[in-house]
Amino acid sequence: MISASKRSIPVIIVAGLSGAGKSSALKVFEDMAYYTIDGLPVSMTSQFIEVLTGCALESYKGIVLGVDVRQSTFRDEWAATIQQLATAGYSPTVIFLESRADVILRRYKETRRPHPFEGCGTGLEQAMTRERELMAPARAEADFIFDTSEYSIHDLRRVLQRRWQSEESDAKGLKVHIMSFGFKHSTPSEADMIFDLRFLPNPYHNPELRPFSGQDEPVVNFVLNHSMGQTYLKKLEDLLHFTLLQMEKEGRYRITIGFGCTGGKHRSVAVTEAIYNFLKKSDFAVSKEHRHINLA
Repeated sequence: MISASKRSIPVIIVAGLSGAGKSSALKVFEDMAYYTIDGLPVSMTSQFIEVLTGCALESYKGIVLGVDVRQSTFRDEWAATIQQLATAGYSPTVIFLESRADVILRRYKETRRPHPFEGCGTGLEQAMTRERELMAPARAEADFIFDTSEYSIHDLRRVLQRRWQSEESDAKGLKVHIMSFGFKHSTPSEADMIFDLRFLPNPYHNPELRPFSGQDEPVVNFVLNHSMGQTYLKKLEDLLHFTLLQMEKEGRYRITIGFGCTGGKHRSVAVTEAIYNFLKKSDFAVSKEHRHINLA
């Protein structure tokens, strides 16, 4: 019988669409000292975790499993596997990676590798559609959904490192991840809450401020250091503080909040930095990310 201390080891399941970066994500976790394995049939997940937690894994931060979707029974076995893990006392974090169909199509054409569902009269586009249908239960159960359509390998590494390195602390309670982004690039699909900041004064229209970002004092002063900016920031702080405390009381353990402006370089960055500092002072376990700061 596995002890409760053994069951406390973090377990992460990485699922997603072929071509969306699952193998790259597993390499990132491996570099962060997680024990990783790829291509595991979903039906073997619970048994495999039982075996691993009985081993000496003190030098690892957790277990990360990449599931194989090529089983025709994946949809049925996914639900059964999650239930088995819960019954056994595990609380795995499920990560789902996806990309737009045109992006996956391009990636496969560039690598010239076959899609797992291709063959026997099934073309690439049909294979992609079939896989999306098969993976629907895993996506519905996911704690984090990452759309990697606009990610490079380095972007994916940075996002995962920021998120999971921030969770390596001993901080208890709700984990809050906040991010700035630009609406003209993409809206983060993993965000639980999104605040549109395009009503705030835009430094982009000031030639002297345009080269700076929301991390620089001149832009912060322009965006927030006036009556309307200060009033909005105070109301936003009050709203988030109240909401996050209620979520924490309810037992929620993580939330992602996005702050968006047009390009993701000025207003959203300034507000994200201000809210990050506020939440840190309020003793929340918080991490931050500026997704499009170099794209605006």
